[in-house]
Amino acid sequence: MKVTGKKIEQVYSYAKERYAALGVDADKAVVKTVEIPVSMHCWQADDVGGFEVKEEGLASGGIMATGSYPGRARTPDEARTDYEQVLRLVPGTLRLNLHACYAETGGKIVDRDALEPRHFANWMNWAKHHGIHLDFNPTFFAHPKANDGFTLSHTDKTIREFWVRHTVACRRIAELMARKQGGPCVINHWIPDGCKDFPADRWTHRALLTESLDAAIANEKSVNKKLCLDYVESKLFGLGSEEYVVGSAEYYSSYALSRSIGYCLDMGHWHPTEEIYDKISSYLQFHKKLLLHVSRPVRWDSDHVVIFNDALRNIFLEIQRGRAWTRVALATDFFDASINRIAAYVIGLRATRKAILYALLDPTTELQKLEAAGDNAGRLALMDEMKTMPFGDVWGFLCQRAGAPLDHEWMGEVKKCEGNVRWHRHG
Repeated sequence: MKVTGKKIEQVYSYAKERYAALGVDADKAVVKTVEIPVSMHCWQADDVGGFEVKEEGLASGGIMATGSYPGRARTPDEARTDYEQVLRLVPGTLRLNLHACYAETGGKIVDRDALEPRHFANWMNWAKHHGIHLDFNPTFFAHPKANDGFTLSHTDKTIREFWVRHTVACRRIAELMARKQGGPCVINHWIPDGCKDFPADRWTHRALLTESLDAAIANEKSVNKKLCLDYVESKLFGLGSEEYVVGSAEYYSSYALSRSIGYCLDMGHWHPTEEIYDKISSYLQFHKKLLLHVSRPVRWDSDHVVIFNDALRNIFLEIQRGRAWTRVALATDFFDASINRIAAYVIGLRATRKAILYALLDPTTELQKLEAAGDNAGRLALMDEMKTMPFGDVWGFLCQRAGAPLDHEWMGEVKKCEGNVRWHRHG
């Protein structure tokens, strides 16, 4: 039975009263939740394949999406069609986070160090038409000059210089995107350099990475750093870099802080027993801003589809309790080729938006008042009781207000599209 708009407003009115009794303004939380931008990653639609015209000798590892569910986007137009459906099904402000390998070069081979803004003109025009902003990423994988596992930290100077040129080219693309959209473009540098087993020399690659990053970012003067916002992203391990990753958390945190650029925390790029919510207040004592990649680690894998779980809620609760919303940028980062790809997007993005709302409905002032008074039992009781507050009624009102379908309704839209279009895609 379809829930009517009048019924949604009725249950929301009751929920609003319940939250008001705890000093929480639900109306303000709803408004702020939809205003906070979340950057949707491009690579769920096509299984991280990209659309560049490729040469022979590409690496087959480094990044891998598992599964063969029908419907992978095979062209940029198909991907954009998928993104448009996601925009209709997810409430709130979305951006699109592009990788350099999604360039459109008119059927010609253009190597990555020669990429130009014109190769992303279709993306910029599409984004302007839909009223969304773009973010960007250099692509340091699936390339002949990345086959041995090293790029910016390679011992071969010519290879390092190639990837420095690629980085500079991407930063110039990001700057033009920012100018076109009238606001900054976040550019995230994830560099998967490392090796599978114990290296005899951990020092040289990190020294070379510093040299390359300085040349491409810190000392590179042709890009406006107020328009192109640089972040560097660490990782614990990856496929082919299980023992040693050059860009570790310690390395990139130190590099970012020393060079006055941003640091990216990915939920899945840590030890399986670590949660990143406890790191946020530590890093923001010293870093001006963080980029948070919303993902879901499961054992060794870092990029499962995001769900509305404790790990996700705790991240945004930490931001809320530190009043740090203006000091974080948010982006999703997951890919699953074993289920409908649009459904994967919608599940993850709606879960992210739910977690933001959940945090904004937190009685932070009251909790911190109890804590300051030494009433730790009262604090713990209230934290636990918040889990059974009528949060879902507020979420339903938010979806209705934003013109997005309610829970239990949006999947029908996905299945309809799947039946009409997606099963006809092959390859």
